[in-house]
Amino acid sequence: MKCPYCDNTETDVIETRDSEDLTTTRRRRSCGKCVKRFTTYERIESVPLIVVKKDGRKEHFNRDKLKMGILKAGEKTAVGISEAEKILTEVERELRGEDGVEIDSKKIGQMVATKLKKIDKIAYIRFASVFRRFVDVEDFERELNKLA
Repeated sequence: MKCPYCDNTETDVIETRDSEDLTTTRRRRSCGKCVKRFTTYERIESVPLIVVKKDGRKEHFNRDKLKMGILKAGEKTAVGISEAEKILTEVERELRGEDGVEIDSKKIGQMVATKLKKIDKIAYIRFASVFRRFVDVEDFERELNKLA
């Protein structure tokens, strides 16, 4: 690590601390030449997830956008903010565990729908109707019959 004061590359780590969520490491360092101290932070650089839409467009994974969809589907049901956050965390962890960084929007929708189905069937139907683009009553009926 290069000293910010004298550009010397001979520095020593005096103290190391991890943040509470274990995503950042703080290090106090001392320069071997000018003897000044400074702090550095290490963070894991996360690879951005790319969502491939139905029409082929690509966009960055937007956790807030997905959260709003879950909350909208879960209005006046058992699905609240804490459940939505739990679903988002599980889905994002599963997506980051995959080999590639490009994920089909259909796959993300299916993952969320599966998790909603276990929590609240009404929220599941609402989410599925948007994600699967139900166009008429028959689409709803078919999905409801699967649930029954």
